[in-house]
Amino acid sequence: MKLVLMGIQGSGKSTQGNLLVKQLGLPYLSTGHIFRRISREKTKLGLYIKTVMNSGALIPDDKAIEIVNTYLTRKQYSRGYILDGFPRTLAQAKKFINHVDKVVYINIPDKEALWRLAYRKDNDRLDNTIQALKTRIEMFKKLTNPVLGYYHDKDILVEIDGTQTVQEVNQEILKSLGKQIVENKLAPWKQNKKAIIAIVGLPGVGKTEAAEHFKSRKVPVIHFGKVVTDEVQKRYGAQKEEYHKIVREELRRVNGMEAMAKLNLDNIKKALVKNNIVVIDGMRSWDEYDYLIKELTDTEIHIVALFADKNLRYARLGSRLQDRPGHGGKDRDVNELFGTNMGPTIAFADFLVKNNFSKEEFQDKLNEVYDTVYYI
Repeated sequence: MKLVLMGIQGSGKSTQGNLLVKQLGLPYLSTGHIFRRISREKTKLGLYIKTVMNSGALIPDDKAIEIVNTYLTRKQYSRGYILDGFPRTLAQAKKFINHVDKVVYINIPDKEALWRLAYRKDNDRLDNTIQALKTRIEMFKKLTNPVLGYYHDKDILVEIDGTQTVQEVNQEILKSLGKQIVENKLAPWKQNKKAIIAIVGLPGVGKTEAAEHFKSRKVPVIHFGKVVTDEVQKRYGAQKEEYHKIVREELRRVNGMEAMAKLNLDNIKKALVKNNIVVIDGMRSWDEYDYLIKELTDTEIHIVALFADKNLRYARLGSRLQDRPGHGGKDRDVNELFGTNMGPTIAFADFLVKNNFSKEEFQDKLNEVYDTVYYI
């Protein structure tokens, strides 16, 4: 199902969108979120989008169409989607290449929208001044009302009274889709395939931060490096890179280059019993990947390569050098790429996530990876 949610700012589209995600098992795409993320980028396009949004105007049709159509070619949207904030003009609707099954218009009075927004804590918005909000409402009426007429003529538009409670609005939307709440819930679509998200990358790219983000989403994380860290602490009582190298090489002499995967296999299998998606933090060698492919035949393994500029990586590692001398620098990079055979693993990655900018942008990209794995 391909569903579009429409309504002025404050109508409750995002609230309903998040409810429908759980009920229908479809991914949620907010074009407003996409544009705000682009506006934070230090690029020509980012500055342009930021300027337009701050003025309260809409993103021009050609830019909006290009961005949205590109996003919807991703695998996670192949089964359908819940789209919030697009199309906003008749030109966008006519040039929107994705077939739309239903358009839900959540209608509320202007005063109601302004009252709701006045009490909303939304510090991430760049365009939440009262004047900008009024401008957006006026623009909606002028440009988006023809879109409602366009979809009405196609007999796929349903109008919902947005002044009702969240639950009442939700029930009406479901009814319009031929759904209803049975025994207080809908049976949602579930991700039935077992999958692993394996994080790889050179020191300082943000592997630990990525793992912590996935943990915050209640995704179990298996830390390959913990085997080495624990053994180093046991033997030497201090975390120095020379000690880590000694232990890593010894474990690989005994267990092969797939040592970390082999030593963590039981933990991975246990995690997959209760979870459909498991994250591996710090997979390095191609041999580890190849070993897991052979051992976990019913599990899809997706490699996520993290990247950051060299100077930025070394700066991030600066704070760690006191505890683990030699942890960063050219020699460590070379050892990771050739000594641990990480080069082929990075080159074969299914996803490349660049971590040069803000924490928020990094997390957004990780969320896109997770959603792609979840919905395919």
